[in-house]
Amino acid sequence: MKTDICKKLGIEYPIFAFTHCRDVVVAVSKAGGIGVLGAVGYSPDQLKEELDWIDAHIGDYSYGVDTVIPQKYEGMEEKDPTTAPIESATIEQKTTEAFAAPEASAPAVTGAPDIRALNERIQKSSHFVDLLRMELSKVIVGQRGMVDRLLIGLLGNGHVLLEGVPGLAKTLAIKSLSESVDAQFSRIQFTPDLLPADLIGTMIYNQKEEQFSVKKGPIFANFVLADEINRAPAKVQSALLEAMQERQVTIGPESFKLPEPFLVLATQNPVEQEGTYPLPEAQVDRFLLKVVIGYPTKEEEQKIIRANLSSEGMSTPQKVVTTDEIVTARKLIREIYLDEKIERYIVDLVHATRNPDEYGLGHLTQLINFGASPRASIGLGIASKAHAFLNQRGYVTPEDVRTIALDVLRHRVGLTFEAEAENISAEQLITEIMDHVQVP
Repeated sequence: MKTDICKKLGIEYPIFAFTHCRDVVVAVSKAGGIGVLGAVGYSPDQLKEELDWIDAHIGDYSYGVDTVIPQKYEGMEEKDPTTAPIESATIEQKTTEAFAAPEASAPAVTGAPDIRALNERIQKSSHFVDLLRMELSKVIVGQRGMVDRLLIGLLGNGHVLLEGVPGLAKTLAIKSLSESVDAQFSRIQFTPDLLPADLIGTMIYNQKEEQFSVKKGPIFANFVLADEINRAPAKVQSALLEAMQERQVTIGPESFKLPEPFLVLATQNPVEQEGTYPLPEAQVDRFLLKVVIGYPTKEEEQKIIRANLSSEGMSTPQKVVTTDEIVTARKLIREIYLDEKIERYIVDLVHATRNPDEYGLGHLTQLINFGASPRASIGLGIASKAHAFLNQRGYVTPEDVRTIALDVLRHRVGLTFEAEAENISAEQLITEIMDHVQVP
């Protein structure tokens, strides 16, 4: 693994770890790589404290600091970078001087929160995530990706569409999640003869009082399981559209607000397409995530058999989370720091689905009918923040974006007939885009 960078920096392995944890910085540097302290948003006093601690524990090993130093600050002279001598000022001095200049440093400091304080708040507020995972693990074997996506939808206030062949525990996972939260739950089995009134409710005439009264439908719940959503006709799907987007339902002349939190968790099967009604693009776009579920491994399937055939039967999840905790977590997720570089990366990924030729992917132009909308950019941002929250971080990394990008974009990219004829999926195109778009 020896490379030129190893010789230049005097390290053993070409590994750079960018982190806000000073312990990791020390550990990586001592292991032969370079630990880099992410200090964006730190005050000068906080940065000095962190650097003093690292200096006291790292010994003779090297480390790096990633922070914001404005190009110009008070007292700085214009110099030719090719001829200017290297200044001997320490990192602490230069950073303190940079932050001390109000005109230059104000945008950089005010734009970033106190990461350490935010991390502590998130660690305190995210304890219920482990409780939810524990309760779901009683019923769901494996499928960690599906469980995390359901939690991202719950925390990101976005609806989730699960797709997979029958028998992969899609319905069971959603039902178990609702049972773990102290909230109202409704299950609606979508069928071809379903009417909008069966979903949202209707107006009933009361002969005694000689007036109409509203009879609310099963949509008035915190968690709504739309099972086999593609089996319902267009009228029913349109009735669901208002509920998903506006968080309200119109019955007769009145509109009724839906309870908070409100989450639609839908399932559909990719097989048995005869007699189904494909979801309109407008409605598919309302789903924050589309999760494709695969088969379990041999070991996982063996555990599934053992759990289902045991004399005790399957465990039942307990209610461990309240709706207030979820609402509080959603507000905290909005505060998670999203750097400008990450924002540009999200925009580049989405923009590449519309104009692939600008990113050296001209051959994809004939395969993509239409790209992702700005709703995809917003969704990718909030989903990345929710993923960072699950990992107890107060900032978003490019890895958060890459982890969740496929689930956010796969149902928002339309394929041409040529792509379908060549059996090219949206996942393949998005993966190729992610491989070519530069990661910050």
